[in-house]
Amino acid sequence: MRIMGLVARNVTALLGGAAMTIMVGAHVAGAQQAEQKTETGEQTQAGAAKKGRVTLLQRLVVGAGVDKIAIDTPQAVTVVDQEQIDQDQPQTIGDTLRDVPGVTAIGSDRIFGEAFNIRGIGGAAAADESKIIINVDGTPKFYEQYRMGSFFSDPELYKQVEVLRGPASSTLYGSGALGGVINLTTKDAADFLAPGQNNAVRVKSAYDSNGTGLLGSTIYATRLNDNFEFLGMGNYRQSDDYKDGNGDEIPGSSFDSWSGLAKGTYRFGDGNEQSIRLSYQRWQGDGDDQAYAQTDDNDFGTVDRKVTDQTLVFAYENPASDNPWLDLKLNLSYSDTSNEQSNASGIPGTPNQLFDDSDYSYKTLQARLENTFEYKADNFENYLTVGTQISHQDREAESIAGIQPGSILFHPEGTENKYGFYAQNEFVWREKLTLIPGIRYDYRDTSPADGISGAEDSSDDAFSPKLAALYKLNDNFSVFGSVAHTERFPTIDELYSTSAPGRTYPGGRAASLDLEKETSNNYEAGFAVSGYDLVRAGDTLQLKTTGFYNQIRNLISTNPNNRSRLPVTYYVNINEAKIYGVEVEGSYDAEVFFTRLAYSNIKGEDEETGEPLTTIPAQTLAMTIGGRIIDYGVEYGWRSTFAAHADTGFTGEPTAGYGLHDIFASWKPIDEKYAGFEARFAVENLFDKFYRNNLAGTDGKGRTFKITLAKQFGW
Repeated sequence: MRIMGLVARNVTALLGGAAMTIMVGAHVAGAQQAEQKTETGEQTQAGAAKKGRVTLLQRLVVGAGVDKIAIDTPQAVTVVDQEQIDQDQPQTIGDTLRDVPGVTAIGSDRIFGEAFNIRGIGGAAAADESKIIINVDGTPKFYEQYRMGSFFSDPELYKQVEVLRGPASSTLYGSGALGGVINLTTKDAADFLAPGQNNAVRVKSAYDSNGTGLLGSTIYATRLNDNFEFLGMGNYRQSDDYKDGNGDEIPGSSFDSWSGLAKGTYRFGDGNEQSIRLSYQRWQGDGDDQAYAQTDDNDFGTVDRKVTDQTLVFAYENPASDNPWLDLKLNLSYSDTSNEQSNASGIPGTPNQLFDDSDYSYKTLQARLENTFEYKADNFENYLTVGTQISHQDREAESIAGIQPGSILFHPEGTENKYGFYAQNEFVWREKLTLIPGIRYDYRDTSPADGISGAEDSSDDAFSPKLAALYKLNDNFSVFGSVAHTERFPTIDELYSTSAPGRTYPGGRAASLDLEKETSNNYEAGFAVSGYDLVRAGDTLQLKTTGFYNQIRNLISTNPNNRSRLPVTYYVNINEAKIYGVEVEGSYDAEVFFTRLAYSNIKGEDEETGEPLTTIPAQTLAMTIGGRIIDYGVEYGWRSTFAAHADTGFTGEPTAGYGLHDIFASWKPIDEKYAGFEARFAVENLFDKFYRNNLAGTDGKGRTFKITLAKQFGW
């Protein structure tokens, strides 16, 4: 163990040194031959398909550094755009990710039970939220509570979802992204304002037969002048309890939710290229007699819940197209996620504090500033991004029944401060070779609330270097690879949770102040293939395959020593694990026909015991085949999802394989007199299959009919 630790530290040091050497060397070489910066956005076209239709791998990635399309990114990344979101007719964010390889919405389909797993990292019953970073318009979203989901919002608010898989994302977004990063981008007024129009109204309604789900949405967008645009949106969504494939209701899955977005954009400066955005987003979900355990079927009783999620963002951007040394981005944000519980009813013998009327919340303030320096010469381009990210988080819990502050043992209060500094360089030689080294340093300190026995202040730092490369052999074939290291801090929950003596832990559990950071060394390699004009003029075929191997050390888990009559720490570092697998993402698109596929096969093993990890998703293949009737604006298709038998999962028991089939169709008429009208129809789980995802704690939805009608007016 000691030797392995020494090797890991040496690998980390060598990787960090290589990253720094390449960044400094490329930066100096670029400085010697720097040229004037070209028009904003020119670099985003590098590597883009020169002809043919835009496939999912040609969608623009904005969260991996310099803007580029997905197939030219030396990392496994998927972009779900507005058209795909609309086609999915989603009720939750998880519905938009079902065709993303290596990504699973876990826990349950309940609105308060949504959490995520990327590449086998993320468990609904554990404090795994910090292993996957979720951002809304650049604002970190984090929530952790016993047997609840971690993200609360409505997909109607968003126009794009990016998933960056693997810990290489830690450079830009924070140490500890063992699984990866999910970036969500809200809608803008410009998305609805047609040329020559200054106002637009879009109304939308949707119906979901399984649970009699309803959605009503209204958007108003206006351009007051050449400088200022504004968008206002309001949504209402509700559903009764849904049914599984056997026709049985899933109790505690009903809800009502309201959401809204107000977003103003002011542009100024030369060519109006500078921008200031101010936005406020709010989601509120109400559910009576909800299952206390939202992520599984455990009978912990019921509770009324009111969850409110708020996000306030101020963003400033100055691309300075005439200055290669300036491309500035500033983001100031506030996030507040709270849960009010009342009318709780438990089962005899369970701890009363699980069911006392109580409030829980996470409040986070963040400031992020970064700048990109650009250098160009005859044979290469170089982009160096440096930045800093500072955040303050409060974890709060209050019992209405009168429990003293700090005494809700399973949700300890505390504060966390993080200070991050990062640099990422992108060196492109002759549009063939791309090298992306990166390095990040984070410092974190935490303080417990008064009343937590044995808890004290804690501080630590983390180091996250990486090196990624992509080489284009020609316009049709490229290879890529990366190596990345990251370290995850223990959360407030893991540091300060305690429990009183009981049947399971006779001596009780104390705060876990000596926890070590989890560490990850991740290795990736893959290839990408593109083809054009293969069957008919203008068609496009693209395929991207990624293999990865992730070594994780010092995994944090609840203390297995549950027989001691003396107090033991709540959490301990016990496990070492390896997770490896392959992901394939591809699409073919022609004028009247399209097909897409997403495949993932992931394995994971606890190296201490040799047992398979319970957070590994089943081998999955998702395929879509569809067509278009161009003259009538009609698109239709068939989607199939196949999951293999899994020996383990959420319950630790084998889960049967299954196949699900959906059909869908949309009509966006091209006739001018029907302009702005849109109709969508789908049947999901067409054959009413009874199934359970191996990472889910509840049975999946049975057959569901969906219909969406929308109309936009502009003037």
